[in-house]
Amino acid sequence: MEVYNNEGAASVPTGKPGGNIFANRIVLAIMSSNFLLQLGIWIRNFAILLYVTDITNNNPVYVSLISVVEFAPIFIFSFIGGTFADRWKPKLTMVWCDMLSAVSIGLVLLALLYGSWQAIFLATLVSAILSQFSMPSAMKLLKQHVPGEQLQSVMAMFQSLMAIFMVIGPVIGTLVYQRYGIYVSIGVMGAMFLLSGLVLMFLPRDLEKEKTNAENNFKKELADGFRYVMSRKILKSMGGIFAVCGLAVGLISPLAIFVAIEKLEVPKEFLQWLLMANGVGMLVGGGIVMAFSKKISPQKLLALGIFASMIFTVGVGWSTSVVLTLVLQVLNGMFFPCIHIGINTIILKYSEEAFIGRVNGVLSPLFMGMMVIGMSVSGVVKIPLTLSGVYTLSGILFLIGSLLVVPLFKVKEEGTNLSMTEKQPQV
Repeated sequence: MEVYNNEGAASVPTGKPGGNIFANRIVLAIMSSNFLLQLGIWIRNFAILLYVTDITNNNPVYVSLISVVEFAPIFIFSFIGGTFADRWKPKLTMVWCDMLSAVSIGLVLLALLYGSWQAIFLATLVSAILSQFSMPSAMKLLKQHVPGEQLQSVMAMFQSLMAIFMVIGPVIGTLVYQRYGIYVSIGVMGAMFLLSGLVLMFLPRDLEKEKTNAENNFKKELADGFRYVMSRKILKSMGGIFAVCGLAVGLISPLAIFVAIEKLEVPKEFLQWLLMANGVGMLVGGGIVMAFSKKISPQKLLALGIFASMIFTVGVGWSTSVVLTLVLQVLNGMFFPCIHIGINTIILKYSEEAFIGRVNGVLSPLFMGMMVIGMSVSGVVKIPLTLSGVYTLSGILFLIGSLLVVPLFKVKEEGTNLSMTEKQPQV
């Protein structure tokens, strides 16, 4: 596969078609960076959660504020970050984002030392904002340097890494905080961002592209991004899938603790075992998808994952058996990589390199926005529908999502074209 820069000159991917993706220095560098960032983020998440609950005596306002500062940047900065990621050099963007995150964490640590504990929220806010610039830049690099037939395997590797940290992340974060306290926890987070930036410096130099007057028109690029998504059938359909699945996830996310309390009649602390079972399933599922990724299209992978989520979500909502619920959680986790990998592969395969950041910026807020809406109404609808009814409603939404994927099976892969007949968008 050849990747063309904006000057029309072909640049040869670092990995050879059919070669070993572990020999691709781009993949190794980004994977190493992601490992360090995941470690820092999980330590941050649990250290801040435990610290805030300790210092505020479980004040729900401050505890909920943690989620606000983590998710709010996705709504505000996702599309802006994606647009700038398309304008800026990806390697330079990623390095600067990690370095700025490390510096901001150092300032937060100083504020904590001088008694301003509320500054701890900035540790999450700043890194969450900067991630909206660095994440699409990483996708852009993968589009440039990874052969098309290997993209799905690379996405499976990232999914497996996420699953590993879903299992071990809470344990590591809790252990670091309980043993060393908040100052060391925040310091470790800053060190992980700094190390990530240093690792990314070993990436090859960014491709040079010709500067044009159009590049300086930020508003035009924002509008072009929306028009690009709306002009591409598969991306427009992905928007609907994102919205439906986001609402389905949001409806059940806050109610997981009630599965333990009401359905299984066990203490609320049992929730951690449900989450861990889901993480183990994700880890196994990521490995399976990676092994068979070349034998199934990303559209079928996505449909399979969403349909399986429908079955297991409804099962968890009605199960009263601890063993059965744990098994369902594992199975649900095993099929989640199909969704994550399918989505990312479709975006990478069917988006032009120049628009990858903006495509992510348009689609991601759709999912997050609908998820937050679902989370805000889940407690209200639980009263008339009961817990089982809400989980059934979520399952129905997943079913609708899987049906929305089916028409995409007809899409023919032709480089970045969506079909043999679809008109090229004018942007």
